[in-house]
Amino acid sequence: MNDAVFSYSTTVLVLGAGPAGMAAAVAAAGLASSVILVDENCYPGGQIWRGGTKRWHDERLHALWKRLSACKNVRIIQSARVIAAPDKQTLLLETSAGAQLVHWEKLILCSGARELLLPFPGWTLPGVTGAGGLQAMIKGGMDVRGKRVVVAGTGPLLLAVAESVLNAGGNVIGILEHRGTRQLAGFSWQLLNKFKAKWRQSLQLLWALKSVRYRHNATVLAADGEDRLRSVSIRHAGHQLNLKCDLLACAYGLIPNLELASLLGCKTSDGRVIVDARQATSRPKVWAAGEATGIGGVDKALAEGRIAGLAAVGAAPSHSEFAARSEALQFADLLARYFAPASALRAVCTPDTLVCRCEDVYARQLSEFKDWRTAKLMTRAGMGACQGRICGAACQFLYDWQAPELRQPVFPATTSTLAALSAACKKDEKE
Repeated sequence: MNDAVFSYSTTVLVLGAGPAGMAAAVAAAGLASSVILVDENCYPGGQIWRGGTKRWHDERLHALWKRLSACKNVRIIQSARVIAAPDKQTLLLETSAGAQLVHWEKLILCSGARELLLPFPGWTLPGVTGAGGLQAMIKGGMDVRGKRVVVAGTGPLLLAVAESVLNAGGNVIGILEHRGTRQLAGFSWQLLNKFKAKWRQSLQLLWALKSVRYRHNATVLAADGEDRLRSVSIRHAGHQLNLKCDLLACAYGLIPNLELASLLGCKTSDGRVIVDARQATSRPKVWAAGEATGIGGVDKALAEGRIAGLAAVGAAPSHSEFAARSEALQFADLLARYFAPASALRAVCTPDTLVCRCEDVYARQLSEFKDWRTAKLMTRAGMGACQGRICGAACQFLYDWQAPELRQPVFPATTSTLAALSAACKKDEKE
């Protein structure tokens, strides 16, 4: 093995330092001799709690980070990306310090989720982002003061992102909710009856956004502009409008990140990792928690993370922890029932819409094929930098295709990291 490749061993390896990963690491640290927490971001907190300790406003996170920082047997590796699995219980990481190998006895997968980006004319223009993407950039210090912002799509995230824009000095000229008034009223009624705390949170958000025009039954048809976004064409209640803006943030939901689950050989179904009552996956000695097991938000991630962490070290989760997870799962089901992307959104993607932005493949080209594999072979769709993570998910929605298959390396890597992978594989073959 190349001496330049760092190598570690740990009792419990946690992948992902979002709410689920942090909760899992704290829970496991009580009995494990060593815990390594790996995350690809430079700060802990995941996508929901981005920006580092100075930007955190959730007291739960500060309390969790305080407990995690006090665990002397926990090592945190930031800015590290999992590239491959040289053997069954070893992962190859790429970090700023070079390639690193981590040997583990137990593993907890908390890989989180990413935004579902649905193509429409002009969606690749500078100034058009995912709603969560814009929120993340604001948390990272992006200046939106004085910018005219449209927030569009479906779901409660629209309100949270709009509030973030206002708090950062931006001008939200409109929130465009794809769902109709009757559906939103039904969702609100369910919140009032079953999740009163969340219902009160939604009222607080609406009050904070009282100066913003909130349109129901509104759909983005196109983003307009030549060098960058200048305006947005929308359909609202049967009428077509044009809104001048500088930024457009679209939210059509989240999808679990399953690359690492596939790499580890964990069973997945319906776009999520399958787990049992104690968060164990189909692979022995591997547990999963958070958005990887299904989209559900912070409460679900925290509850599942703690259960997974305790189960991984042989401890029994309490009744209250199972109860917290059960309530969080009920809320997740409610979100999925009311805010899953409507099939009508497929029509927004016209034949001349760019679908694979990495390889410049248009909808009219893809519509000729019956599956992802054929389309990839004939058009190079999914062969660019994102490796099908964006266009692959879009094609699942647009054409009902299966997701692209995973191949190692999981992410683009440097030649030195690939050399370390080759050396590790050769050593494994000899042994």
